[in-house]
Amino acid sequence: MSKIYRFLSEDDTSAFCHKVSDALAKGWELYGSPTQTFDPVKGIMRCGQSVTKDVDAEYTPDMKLGAQ
Repeated sequence: MSKIYRFLSEDDTSAFCHKVSDALAKGWELYGSPTQTFDPVKGIMRCGQSVTKDVDAEYTPDMKLGAQ
């Protein structure tokens, strides 16, 4: 069994909330607090959230984390 980690990020729109909600629905758990920062190139706010999940597989660097 391995614990795997992902950092989800997206523009500060409902798309970010949907991305996090989808991960939670697939068994991922929130890890830490969400973050928000201003992207000066795009002129918008960006959000981020770390998530973790225990999986019944050995971790390898070529593992597709989103498919777990």
